[in-house]
Amino acid sequence: MAQAPLQVVWFKRDLRIHDHAPLANAAAAGPVLPLFAIEPAQWQSPDSALRHWQFAADSLVDLAQALDTMGLPLCLWQGDMVECLAALKARYGELVLHSHQETGNAWSFKRDQRVQAWCHAHHVPWQEARQQGVIRGLSSRTGHQSRWESHWESLMAAPTYPAPPTAVAAPGWEAFHYVDVAQLPSLTLGFDTTPCPQRQRGGRSEGRSLWLSFITQRGRRYRGSLSKPLLAWEFGSRLSPHLAWGTLSMREVVQSLRRQRQKHADDTAWARSLRAFTSRLYWHCHFIQKLESEPSIEHQTLHPALRGLRERDPEHPHLIAWKQGQTGVPLVDACMRSLTATGWINFRMRAMLLSHATFGLGLHWVEPALHLARLFTDFEPGIHYPQVQMQAGATGTNTLRVYNPIKQAEDNDPTGEFIARWVPELSPLPLEWRAKPWVLPESLQKRFGFQPGVDYPIPNDFEAEARHWKKMLYELRRTPEARDASQAIVEKLASQRRPAARRGKKAEADNRQQLSLFDVGGL
Repeated sequence: MAQAPLQVVWFKRDLRIHDHAPLANAAAAGPVLPLFAIEPAQWQSPDSALRHWQFAADSLVDLAQALDTMGLPLCLWQGDMVECLAALKARYGELVLHSHQETGNAWSFKRDQRVQAWCHAHHVPWQEARQQGVIRGLSSRTGHQSRWESHWESLMAAPTYPAPPTAVAAPGWEAFHYVDVAQLPSLTLGFDTTPCPQRQRGGRSEGRSLWLSFITQRGRRYRGSLSKPLLAWEFGSRLSPHLAWGTLSMREVVQSLRRQRQKHADDTAWARSLRAFTSRLYWHCHFIQKLESEPSIEHQTLHPALRGLRERDPEHPHLIAWKQGQTGVPLVDACMRSLTATGWINFRMRAMLLSHATFGLGLHWVEPALHLARLFTDFEPGIHYPQVQMQAGATGTNTLRVYNPIKQAEDNDPTGEFIARWVPELSPLPLEWRAKPWVLPESLQKRFGFQPGVDYPIPNDFEAEARHWKKMLYELRRTPEARDASQAIVEKLASQRRPAARRGKKAEADNRQQLSLFDVGGL
């Protein structure tokens, strides 16, 4: 009797055993070799950081323990994935490669192309399963939106895959296990090493605990707390890094959420919050589809008429001050310092940080995008780059949303507590001066022991700068050529209709249409 081919399960951003189609299919087909490739070139990408690796390392430890209950090891190969496949082919002969589809950054896209070419050349089947509501090869959303919606709904409604109770481990797997699980947190792979002392922990057990607390307690105040940085940390789900690294699947979260919506249907606060969260999960996949359809969004301004407006300068003084939380604008600096320390900030403050960088400081969007990518523990390329371009006004198709940080402080940090916590040099000032300390009268400077420009920077004229860039962008978008380019972008990338499951519900439809550009980040 012929021996079954080796079933290689390639874990990427799907670090779980539950609702994992590649693992379930492999376990049913033959001896299994679960594999995670630690590829140094990936971690040397300019959008990679220590906090990403630490979250992934936590999750890999958890994954290894879960696989052990099935009788399987987790092989940690350190090196190029194509070289790993070649070594596996030489050792085992026939292979079948199983993985989930991934919409990652430019590096992972090119890596997957090389893997696909190798598999084709060596007659190795590569079975990729969907885990996001993304359609490969979708060239246009026009005329296909209803199909996109139905695909999303079908995927989310389909039964989840139970974790296989047992599986047969590949003999000799030890030869492909380069790193001990206990060593993972200490690996240095060339990424940005900015520390994140208050980061979220990774792993499925952490994700499940966080989700349980959200759907049973914290989530009731979700909708009313989204915009406020202090409240959002407590009442937001903070599930976004677990979705980004796949410790929980999108499908199991959507199904759990729908069960909770039925349970809380008679409680208005719960119903509105859970409905809002469901909307954001839909948009999560919608934005990833944009990068899948147009990978150049990562590095090139989407609208051709808007390219070359700002020079990309990694040493620009404004950029350095923004990165360090020393712009002189208190809410901007508080958000940057908080994000650096915790790896997470709520959606409205993400939008404001990008808005201030590109409009208030006149910076090109690429360097701020890379810096924020390194700071977000929940960095998801398919969400990050399209939303950065939208917030920077680089798509040419969306209403420009420029967030005034003074107004945002008044609306979302009315007590000044968030600013005082993260910009302690301003804590001696009364509330009315914390959002704009540069206008503190000289008569009060001595009383409070505070001198603008000495104890805290004086900002640039960010309001005038923002007006300049808004005027310029609107003028550039008015030409016939620019309008034609805008229409082409809309047809290729824009959502043409509301989700089928939500049509006819005006309140939720309005909510979908009014989503902030960063509503699906910082869940």
